[in-house]
Amino acid sequence: MMKDIQYVLLGLVLILFSSCSNSVTIENGDISLMVDHKMHIKLASLNENTEIYHNTFVPADYLVAREFTAKDFRLSNTSQHKNGNTIEYKLSGIYSNDGYVIEKVMTISACDTLKGMLLFDIKYINKGTKEPTITSWVSHELRMDSPISSDTIWSLQTSSTNARKDWILPVGKGFYQKNYMGMNNSDYGGGIPVSDLWRSDGGFAIGLTEKTLKLVSLPVSMGKYEKFATTGINYEYEYPVTLKQNDTLQTYSSFISVHKGDFFDPLKQFSKYMQSQGIKFAEPEDEAFEAVWCAWGYERSFTINEILGTLPKVKEIGFKWVDVDDGFQICEGDWETNSRFPGGDKDMRHIADVIHQHGLKAKLWWAPLAADPESNILKQKPEMQLLTKDGTPQYITWWDSYYLSPVNPVTAEYTSDLVKRFIDTWDFDGLKLDGHHLNCCPPDYNPASKLEYPEQAIELLPSFYQNIFETARKYKPNAVVQNCPCGDAMNFFNMPYMNQAVSSDPLSSWQIRLKGKVYKAIFDKIAYYADHVELSDNGNDFPTQIGIGAVVGSKFTYPKDNPNVKTSYLLTPEKEKLYKKWVGIYNEKMLSKGEYLNLYDLAFDKPETHVVRKDNRLYYAFYADKWNGGSITLKGLENKKYTVCEYTGDDMKTYTLDGSNPVITPSFEGSYLIEVY
Repeated sequence: MMKDIQYVLLGLVLILFSSCSNSVTIENGDISLMVDHKMHIKLASLNENTEIYHNTFVPADYLVAREFTAKDFRLSNTSQHKNGNTIEYKLSGIYSNDGYVIEKVMTISACDTLKGMLLFDIKYINKGTKEPTITSWVSHELRMDSPISSDTIWSLQTSSTNARKDWILPVGKGFYQKNYMGMNNSDYGGGIPVSDLWRSDGGFAIGLTEKTLKLVSLPVSMGKYEKFATTGINYEYEYPVTLKQNDTLQTYSSFISVHKGDFFDPLKQFSKYMQSQGIKFAEPEDEAFEAVWCAWGYERSFTINEILGTLPKVKEIGFKWVDVDDGFQICEGDWETNSRFPGGDKDMRHIADVIHQHGLKAKLWWAPLAADPESNILKQKPEMQLLTKDGTPQYITWWDSYYLSPVNPVTAEYTSDLVKRFIDTWDFDGLKLDGHHLNCCPPDYNPASKLEYPEQAIELLPSFYQNIFETARKYKPNAVVQNCPCGDAMNFFNMPYMNQAVSSDPLSSWQIRLKGKVYKAIFDKIAYYADHVELSDNGNDFPTQIGIGAVVGSKFTYPKDNPNVKTSYLLTPEKEKLYKKWVGIYNEKMLSKGEYLNLYDLAFDKPETHVVRKDNRLYYAFYADKWNGGSITLKGLENKKYTVCEYTGDDMKTYTLDGSNPVITPSFEGSYLIEVY
């Protein structure tokens, strides 16, 4: 019998039905998704330079019950229809075993404006009389074979735990990381619901496209004796659910995409799609790009005179912002001034006034969503607390505090009043929201929060930051709002309500750079603050801050330390010379306002390279412990003559370069920054 084959073509979108083999292939740009007769998946890239990800079909989407695991669904029906620039395909199949009959319906959307990406909606329907007890479901559990030349596969894993791990990690034998998007410790949780695996020849990404954070895991693993890495989306029910006859279990909307290079392009595509679905980021604020000095070098027992006495030096070096940090308040929750500020509101207004008199801007540290157990505010308004299912407060370990419910109407009013005090009464120009607990929250069982279900607190958490952002901008239209979830991979859904991102307590210069690339993929333009330079390698890695297009910052003290500090950050004459040089370069170039270009793979290209385009010039930043004159190709140049300037060198050395052969052979330790024009 001859095969009956039907082709449907729209731009770069293709679907192939084969009734004899009962299989389907869907293509959109470089992505090719093959679904076999058991509804198993084989993902491939059509890019000629990308090798096969994994050579066999895998049961990537399945349902787990106490009674069975449904992985094999006999493909029975396929259909497609066009809606504007999108073709929607519907595939269905039946799992049947021991009287259990489950239908899987997979809707796949291929949009010609989202080349290389497919969108998914998957549901399961009980077509039998037996009622299974569902414990979990899995979507897009895909494999990537290790390259022949190396066992290294790299990954983007943006979950949050107290380990504060790198967001970009190599995946080797025996590797496992769960990447749960909910709370992983008492005050760590949230992240970006995307997982990416890539090799030097290309990779793929998976993730959710829901409009709120969902409590899924995106585990990444490689077995001790396996030659492939695995990632997927896993949802586990806290309480198993019974799927009655004709009931439907709807999984979360999701995507698969393929790409060349590292995670940057698929993460940007994900962000663009989410923005098209209604998640809108704040417009860039010009003042958020200015250099920052933070008073945290004086730590919690800082005095008014210490801050004000440092201002002339802050201005002389070239910083524009003064961040007044932790230590002015009575305690978390009671944000009135403590005994070191007997003038109360007048003292805080005086600090802001003197900062302004120096031509500088004032930002105030604040740890919202936390209140100490003995705070007056909890005695007055106990209904603000987030409660566990046992009816007890949720403890925040770092702050020795209790969580406030982010969606409680009393919390909202209290928070709005605080923002008015900070911005209007005290006259600060911006807010530094600080604490890893900010990134996520546990489910809220407090009846006073008036939620439809406890997990709604997590889904509506961004509205808490929306209130802060909009209230601050109501009193000062140019207010800068920084969200610093210390050590977390920032919750994607909180990002729209800030205009200054931050590397948030980086553990290394590498973390500053990789976090910067993540933020620059998600945002078209964002002021990315590199945090205090003292947190970078050797405490002075300004080249990392400037080279990736970040906002520079410091927490130096001058002319002396606070007597109670644990570590000295005193500005010595040697440091002052260094700081003046680099802050001067930052203020002159302002690369933080430039466009980050994804020209190099963060994992595989050596040396590590970042490129920023600004004012028709390209700024290359190279990083390596030591580079001994090896060849480096400057990507992104045209076939013409260029001038190369070592713009951070004391002698500003220049040389010419032919764009037809853009190879340089520098020798350097740590970093090498050049301007090409």
